[in-house]
Amino acid sequence: MSTMNVSLTPHLEKLVLDRVKSGRYTSASEVIREALRLLEQRDRHEDQDLSHLKSVVDAGLKQLDAGGGSPVDEAAVERIKRRGRAKLAEFKSATD
Repeated sequence: MSTMNVSLTPHLEKLVLDRVKSGRYTSASEVIREALRLLEQRDRHEDQDLSHLKSVVDAGLKQLDAGGGSPVDEAAVERIKRRGRAKLAEFKSATD
């Protein structure tokens, strides 16, 4: 196994040390490996969700191109926009 040095904020360092002190993990490396496995799993799920969303949108666009569809519910569109903006803000704050 290779060695890598990383810098953590005081909050994250405390989080790692607390996990080790709890006895649930035997080392800081074990905590970080578990965190990275969970990050990888989350990213995989997000990729699957995005892929599903794209296929649903594509199907909807094909239906519209074929003359299908119904009148737009403006209130629903606004709710969708608000949720999308909130998710985007949440994503941006998590990546800063």
